[in-house]
Amino acid sequence: MLTKASYKIDVCAKIDVFLQYINYNILMETNFLQVEEAIVKMLKTVYDPEIPVNVYDLGLIYTIDVEENGDTNIDMTLTAPNCPAADFILEDVRMKVESVEGVKNLNINLVFEPAWDKDMMSEEAQLELGFL
Repeated sequence: MLTKASYKIDVCAKIDVFLQYINYNILMETNFLQVEEAIVKMLKTVYDPEIPVNVYDLGLIYTIDVEENGDTNIDMTLTAPNCPAADFILEDVRMKVESVEGVKNLNINLVFEPAWDKDMMSEEAQLELGFL
């Protein structure tokens, strides 16, 4: 039979476990966001040698998915399927993203659906290239 004191201890223990769970999830979410922000920061240093705008602001990065274990998947495209700088750009993305703390296994998926167009660029990129 539970006494008032033992019930109080049981409830406090459950609350403590719940708070630990919440704190863990907040910490994991914070770490996840920090890794994702660091990836974006690195992607903003990757340029198509023919265009003076980084691949992120060009809209070439479609998705960044970071798993809890650090496995990272990036879906990206190129401005054209026959881009002569494709190998250079992909290798630059790989080297820079793999250097981000928290990224373990990187998988880059080169996709062409949806097809890239200038409307995918950030406003800053459009301004830089004279589209605005």
